[in-house]
Amino acid sequence: MIRIHLTAADLAHIRLAPRPAPLQELNTALLRMCRPDGGLLFDRWRRRLLRSLPAAADPLADLVPAAAAPAFLDVFSDSLTEGLESVRAARPALVRAELERVYTGHPGPVPLWVQGLHRGDAASWRLLRRAQRAAFDTALGPVWPLVQDLHREEFTRHALTVAEHGTGAALTALVPGSRLRDGVWEFAAPGRADLRPAGRGLVLHPTFHWGGHPLVADPPDGPLVLTYPAGPGLPLAPDGAAGPDDALAAVLGRTRFTILLLLAEEHTTSGLARRLGVGNATASAHTAALRGAGLITTTRAGRAVLHRRTALGGLLLLRRPGGTGATPTPPAPS
Repeated sequence: MIRIHLTAADLAHIRLAPRPAPLQELNTALLRMCRPDGGLLFDRWRRRLLRSLPAAADPLADLVPAAAAPAFLDVFSDSLTEGLESVRAARPALVRAELERVYTGHPGPVPLWVQGLHRGDAASWRLLRRAQRAAFDTALGPVWPLVQDLHREEFTRHALTVAEHGTGAALTALVPGSRLRDGVWEFAAPGRADLRPAGRGLVLHPTFHWGGHPLVADPPDGPLVLTYPAGPGLPLAPDGAAGPDDALAAVLGRTRFTILLLLAEEHTTSGLARRLGVGNATASAHTAALRGAGLITTTRAGRAVLHRRTALGGLLLLRRPGGTGATPTPPAPS
């Protein structure tokens, strides 16, 4: 559970980043690539990305020996060049402390270039910069215009929610299941932390590659930064790229096809609306059509309406071009 204690000054200084952060989006894409869940939606994307990453990006794996990245990689500049410079400008004491943290208890030897990074060796820093640049160009370069479009849509949606319902409602809408009470915003996450911006404010960063719990960075010399999953919750493809799913999407409609994919695990109507970026009424109309065709089921649990894909819906996905012919494994809950 994460609890963010917001003062009046913090609430007055909450803002959504106006543009996406290239290196943070890269961090979340690589984090998603390394997670074992989401097989139905992400396996092909994961395999394709692993095959296409150049050898120049390999050093990045050395920085996450136990699936925990050093905090000096958390950079939120909206310029890739400035972001790379910000990583290089990290305080030496922070770099050393974070490298020691992520390698604590690691049984294997520390790679020589990471040891050089710990010492502040210029060649090691150049190696890291090349690795980040190569990974960005491969993983995000082809879809970056789409990330920018999605970010603009999310920025507008958030601004409208703030204008119509207030800051509190906008915050809780970002993270389903969260709540804001007496100035404390809390939501589920691994571990437990109480964070206090203490007047520094809060910056919200949507990400379109991560589907898990919100990620929080607490730099000592700036506002608290919260990265939260947004967008459709599906692998991003370059504009105009045709795939084996296009034929089925043409029959069902892209939105209903996306719902069918998402309902490998249970979603509420509002949860689907959030993932799709549409209103509850629109999501409800689409689920009614899919339910009428026998492709999903709908049950009520208290005040919530829960949807899940039926065996017929799963079979339809398997029969599409590119289907595996085996029963799909539902993604693990995020």
